[in-house]
Amino acid sequence: MRLAFFSTHLFDRHSFDEANAGAHQIDYFEPRLTPETAPLAAGYPAVCAFVNDKLSAPVLETLAAGGTRYLLLRSAGFNHVDLAAARRLGLRVARVPAYSPHAVAEHAVALMLALNRKICRAHARVREGNFALDGLLGIDLYGRTVGIVGTGRIGTIVARIMQGFGCRLLGYDVVPAEDCRALGMAYVPLDTLWAEADIISLHAPLTPATRHLVDAAAIGLMKPGVMLVNTGRGALIDTPAVIAALKSGRLGSLALDVYEEEEGLFFQDLSSEVLQDDVFARLLTFPNVLITGHQGFFTREALRAIAETTLENLTAFARGETSGRELDLG
Repeated sequence: MRLAFFSTHLFDRHSFDEANAGAHQIDYFEPRLTPETAPLAAGYPAVCAFVNDKLSAPVLETLAAGGTRYLLLRSAGFNHVDLAAARRLGLRVARVPAYSPHAVAEHAVALMLALNRKICRAHARVREGNFALDGLLGIDLYGRTVGIVGTGRIGTIVARIMQGFGCRLLGYDVVPAEDCRALGMAYVPLDTLWAEADIISLHAPLTPATRHLVDAAAIGLMKPGVMLVNTGRGALIDTPAVIAALKSGRLGSLALDVYEEEEGLFFQDLSSEVLQDDVFARLLTFPNVLITGHQGFFTREALRAIAETTLENLTAFARGETSGRELDLG
């Protein structure tokens, strides 16, 4: 089956060509999927999109008019898809619900460790021959309280790792996980988690209810000096509110692998350009902020799983079957 593949990177070609082994015709397009680039998919029954592609109603209408019937998301999240429009147009949408929860969980913990012990600053100093320790003071993680918001597969793995450090675990989720309870996690209301946690790690999906979950009111309940880590979805936090908390000192440190307006920034080389996002540029000025460009998923195992699962979804569609990973559009 012919597949139009958008937002292509070199790592995509490698992993998908290896998993495909010639089973399907994959035509790779480097541009993101937008209203302007959607006509490139004319004549393709299936389209593969990434997290920063726009699957809005206008885009879906163009795809459907061109003959597309199947949307393959090479991601777990689907908040970038207009599901109502997909239903109206008769499009089917499949995703990769789990590729490597260990990849994201381990990255979240790596951010915690690097931020706490100022690893990036220390490395830069040593390379310049500066071996002074001033400004590099961290804390012991042992005995600290870690609040985990969202205890699905990723959140559970983070909890397991942090238990290994000897941390006290607090959790919040609409559906508590028994595996987390077995680790000794106490499920508490969000207000309690905000108030008691020394480190807060976000792993919730983005829904209307969780958008800007961390806002000025939530930050006002947190301990002064709290560490906030977001490897979930960028819009879980209200970025201007977080910046205000960093300026006031209420928020002790911040680590991000996702950003609410990342679609114009991440997954591309902008090193020779002037950043046009003033909010993001402001974040980069803080010495206690650590940002990575949505690389939490980026391991060999995860890329292989994403490619294999996406192509399994496509093969099922080509056979007139369902893969079991299609979204219920109602």
